[in-house]
Amino acid sequence: MGIRKPEMILIDVDGTLVDSVPDLAFCVDAMLQQLGRPVQGEAAVRNWVGNGVERLVERALTGELDGKPAAADFERAYPVFLELYAGNTSQRSCLYPGVRAALDLLRANGYPLGCVTNKAAQFTGPLLADLGVADYFSIVISGDTLPVKKPDPGPLLHAAAHFGVAPEAALMIGDSVSDVKAARAAGFQIVCLSYGYNHGDDIRDARPDAVIDTMTEILPLLEQAA
Repeated sequence: MGIRKPEMILIDVDGTLVDSVPDLAFCVDAMLQQLGRPVQGEAAVRNWVGNGVERLVERALTGELDGKPAAADFERAYPVFLELYAGNTSQRSCLYPGVRAALDLLRANGYPLGCVTNKAAQFTGPLLADLGVADYFSIVISGDTLPVKKPDPGPLLHAAAHFGVAPEAALMIGDSVSDVKAARAAGFQIVCLSYGYNHGDDIRDARPDAVIDTMTEILPLLEQAA
C-alpha cells in the first residue's frame, strides 16, 4: 500500500520520538520501593507504557498488562508516581536515533508538524523542551488536552482542524496499536516505527500503511508518495 503525500504530519512522543522508558522505569521502581513492594524493572515497564501514566501505575501495582489494583492501592501509589515523574521527566530519556535529523528535514520540506501523545501536558511540555524539539511543533495535544485520548480519533481530528487539513490529507507517525486505531478511526494515514512500545507485539500485525526502522526513513517514503 502506497503513501499519499500529506498536507500535515502528526507525531507521537513515547516510543516514536523519545525513549522515555528509562525515566518511567526509574519512577515505577522508586514508587514501589516507597510502598514497600518489590521493584518491576525496566524490561517489564517497557511492555507496559503507551496508555498514559494511570495505566502504567495500575500495571506496576499488579504486574499485569490488564491488571486492575484495589482502588485504595492506586490512590496511595498514583500521587507518589506523579511526584517522582515530575522530577524525572527527562533525566534519562533521549531522542531515538535519526529523530532530530528527520524533524529538520520535514520542517525544511514545509510539512506542518503537530505532536499527539497520551502523556499528560505537565510532563509532555517539559520533556519536549528539555530534549530540544518543542519548537518543531505548531500544536501539541497531550493526554489531558481534550476529554478523550488515543485510540479515540478526537486528538487527531482536533489537530487536522487546527491546520485546516482534511483527515484523509493527514499522516500520523506512531509506534503502537493505539496509534493505528486512532489513525484509522480519524481517516488519517498511519506510518509506524518498528522500535517503539507496543506491549511486546510486532506493530506490523496492526497493519499500518507502512513500517519504518528509523525516523529518517520517512523522507524517502514521502518522496515516493503520490
